[in-house]
Amino acid sequence: MNDFRHNYLDEIKIMGIINTTPDSFYSGSRCNDEKTLLLATESMLSAGADILDIGGVSTRPGGQAVDYKEERKRIIPAMKAIRKNFKDVIISVDTFNAEIADEACAEGCDIINDISGGYCSDNMFQVVADNKADYILMHSVSNKNGMMQNHKYDNILNDIIKFFDDKIKQLNDLGVANIIIDPGFGFSKTLEENYHLFNNLDIFEKYKLPILVGISRKSMIYKLLDETPQDALNGTTILNTIAAIKGANILRVHDVKEAVEIKKIVAMLH
Repeated sequence: MNDFRHNYLDEIKIMGIINTTPDSFYSGSRCNDEKTLLLATESMLSAGADILDIGGVSTRPGGQAVDYKEERKRIIPAMKAIRKNFKDVIISVDTFNAEIADEACAEGCDIINDISGGYCSDNMFQVVADNKADYILMHSVSNKNGMMQNHKYDNILNDIIKFFDDKIKQLNDLGVANIIIDPGFGFSKTLEENYHLFNNLDIFEKYKLPILVGISRKSMIYKLLDETPQDALNGTTILNTIAAIKGANILRVHDVKEAVEIKKIVAMLH
């Protein structure tokens, strides 16, 4: 039986993206000082965000590598400021560094969002188990240096299912059942592979775990439409609507107001 801190299965949850990085691919998500951070937080919560996801490392293609000290300086004070000013918000910390994850848990974060699937820190799963944190397990094929590169799949759907089968077993063996599935759109997948995976989103329902979809303003949208990330809101809204209809439980977005509208409309269709 799952032991989530929060119920992600009763209705669609909207996760707002807060980036404390200077080089995130979408400039509108960057919060590089406390005033901007708190204004962005207040705006997202007022618009209806259920979760805030705080990240300190850009994972866009060509993003700058960041050491532990710099990532910690970006994430931990931001998390503390949000927790101090907005006590009840669900906070997710977007990191693949187990030390930062551990400290974030000690400071009151609810969710560890690990885009490396445990590849970057050998003890990440143990940190999750020790802290009883909710854990976003994203499909990844490599560590930070390789997760954006193209990957040769034998069969992309079968390979991803095997990944989740193996990783979920590892986590379960440590006593972790509070797992959120993230298919990893945009990571080591071609444009065509991303849409093939998206079209088969329901294959993950077999796990009976919450499914997170993070496609906001990504290249699978703006490259297809010959746009920039700044122009990709309409495409994002279209895909997020389809994801919600297909059973996504969490939508990770830059634009909360539009995602909340999706949530309200799709709820009326059920």
